[in-house]
Amino acid sequence: MELYSETAKHYSPKLKIKHPETNGFIEGKSQLRTWWNDAFINIPTLHYSVTNLIANNEMVFMEYIRKVAGELDLNVGEVLHIKEGKIISSKVYHG
Repeated sequence: MELYSETAKHYSPKLKIKHPETNGFIEGKSQLRTWWNDAFINIPTLHYSVTNLIANNEMVFMEYIRKVAGELDLNVGEVLHIKEGKIISSKVYHG
């Protein structure tokens, strides 16, 4: 969580499915912590394998594989926007 600004925004298609009232968006470290904590508690076999990473001082583009025991692997792309050394927004894409 140290990498994120206090007001960081996050979008995920999984968030949109699980909590439709959010339309896929959450904001702030507290909401991010709750979202990820819930995922790791409820999906104990959740694991990510990074396959590609491109970065500069303002953006990071990651490709990774989401792995969960008993599920098909999911290819994921994620874009992180950086300002003053902190992540200010992230957006997940599933394929």
